[in-house]
Amino acid sequence: MSTTNHSLESFQTSRKFYDDVNYPRGISRSGDYSLKEVSLLENHGVAFLALADGKRTPINDIETQFLKVCQGELSPTTAEEKTWVKYKNKTLTPKQFHTLFGRSKVEVDPEVETEPDDLED
Repeated sequence: MSTTNHSLESFQTSRKFYDDVNYPRGISRSGDYSLKEVSLLENHGVAFLALADGKRTPINDIETQFLKVCQGELSPTTAEEKTWVKYKNKTLTPKQFHTLFGRSKVEVDPEVETEPDDLED
């Protein structure tokens, strides 16, 4: 998962990537990603998104391979590809909500009459 010197010219953007919809407190505070993954997303996420959405054309073989990974033609091999796939999986998969109570509601038997307890004895 190392980046090569050739990849330094890839994924260049002029601004940081923020996802206020899925991570309103910031990607780094979510706990979903390692420090390296956060750095990749913040520094190159704008380029990742533009390539994945087709708003940017690949400038070299690395970006072409990234685009093929986004389209599902290849499996991710580089740190950039793995991080973007992880990001997409996290943002597209609904968060699971766990509760101590079951899903089914308690059924009330209509034949049994219930009266409020008398507070005064």
